[in-house]
Amino acid sequence: MGTAGRSTDGTAGERRQLINVAYRLLGSLAESEDAVQEAYARWYALPRSRRDEIASPGAWLTTVTGRICLDVLGSARARRERYVGVWLPDPLPDHAEWDHGRGTDLADQMVLDESVTMAFLVVLESMTPAERVAFVLHDVFRYPFAEIADILGRTPAACKQLAASARRRARVARAPVTAAGQADVVRQVKEAWETKDIAALVDLLDPAAVMTADGGGMVGAVLRPIEGGARIAQYMVAIADKAPGLELLERSVNGVPGLVAQRAGAVMTVASFDVADGRVTRIWAVRNPEKLRPWVRTG
Repeated sequence: MGTAGRSTDGTAGERRQLINVAYRLLGSLAESEDAVQEAYARWYALPRSRRDEIASPGAWLTTVTGRICLDVLGSARARRERYVGVWLPDPLPDHAEWDHGRGTDLADQMVLDESVTMAFLVVLESMTPAERVAFVLHDVFRYPFAEIADILGRTPAACKQLAASARRRARVARAPVTAAGQADVVRQVKEAWETKDIAALVDLLDPAAVMTADGGGMVGAVLRPIEGGARIAQYMVAIADKAPGLELLERSVNGVPGLVAQRAGAVMTVASFDVADGRVTRIWAVRNPEKLRPWVRTG
């Protein structure tokens, strides 16, 4: 990576970028932080003379973080097969609107754009680890294939093919509707849910809509996706019946309008939506408490 003397202070500003890369590769805030911390540990384990020889500490850290994430992705498939119910990526709050009192919280370092919507992250889960690394680093972060090849241990041409294959998978994730358009639909869902209006919910849900919940075996949640707008509407009303005092808040979830359900001030569920032609086509409801930590208010 070249030979130019650089102070190790040059790595201080890289953490935010590395966290953003790792989250898009892994979909987990905790695993992302672990990967980045491991990369820094390896950096500081190098002899000072070796660190001074590295022209771009940021590029070195990105390469190492990418390799660590690749290893994590390889083992994650086996772990998620043992996961209770369906595994969903961690939902991200918008720190500007969700005052949880932790200005240095990991989620606050996330850049919220179309590459972190729940719909996009779920599509990334369908890719092989190598496809995901090649696609995310090249198409999202614009890293050249020569650098990606160093991470994957393949030729630049092979990495280009991996990204192309991943791109074909990603085309199924439509560009999200405008924030205003999605917010209007989500607001109507909230109102119909609060009034337990099954007919209104059915009108707002696509007949082929799918709802997926992630409780991680720690809280109650359906273990398999619910298919069909009518069935989803009935399930949502049943939830409201079983949870008196449930409060629904309109909040940004992974950069797009969503809903947060809380009871007695405690966040119980964070719901993301995919909307097309004025109707909800997908709902992802994260209930696993470990994934809701960034949404916990302090003070």
